[in-house]
Amino acid sequence: MNIPDKNKTFPLAHHNKLCFLKNMITNPNIIVGDYTYYDDFDDVHNFEKNVKYHFDFVGDKLIIGKFCMIASGATFIMNGGNHLTDSISSYPFSIFGGDWANAMEGKSFPFKGDTVVGNDVWIGHNAVIMPGVKIGDGAIIATNSTVTKDVEPYTIVGGNPAKPIRKRFSAEQIEILLQLKWWNWDIEKITRSAQILTGNDVAALRRLKNE
Repeated sequence: MNIPDKNKTFPLAHHNKLCFLKNMITNPNIIVGDYTYYDDFDDVHNFEKNVKYHFDFVGDKLIIGKFCMIASGATFIMNGGNHLTDSISSYPFSIFGGDWANAMEGKSFPFKGDTVVGNDVWIGHNAVIMPGVKIGDGAIIATNSTVTKDVEPYTIVGGNPAKPIRKRFSAEQIEILLQLKWWNWDIEKITRSAQILTGNDVAALRRLKNE
């Protein structure tokens, strides 16, 4: 078998605008699965620049599954960008120190947890993912969408704020796909399944799983 190398940074010959993303990441709080790719019109190193307000002292993680497709300009806003919203002022006095250092004593900035992108998720050009959002397996995020809420598996969302447009499969088919978790199969079996994976015959994929 001639299987693409998951550890190769640039899997397309003579093309450095698309990378297998995990091989580019330097931040330990960004975790990316095998074969997830990022495409950038200018420079794939822009990905980490597009993970905004991701401060070490906050400690939140961006977790992205396997076989995801992330388009140029996709941006992830992390918890470091959150301000107080139920106080008289939303100004972050404490971060500037001095006599303001204790302004947040007994209080905390909003924290919405890790941002988690499932497996086989397509994130379109210039989409924005807000802090703590969970995107289910097989979801599609339309171009220029701003995702402020969790996205269910195999759901297409779009708009600002992003709203569900439609499901990709029936509820029964989605349940089968979530049970199969094809992205966790060994890569040889995925390779043998590639033609089925690029079709819409969920039953055929389930039969293959049992072979």
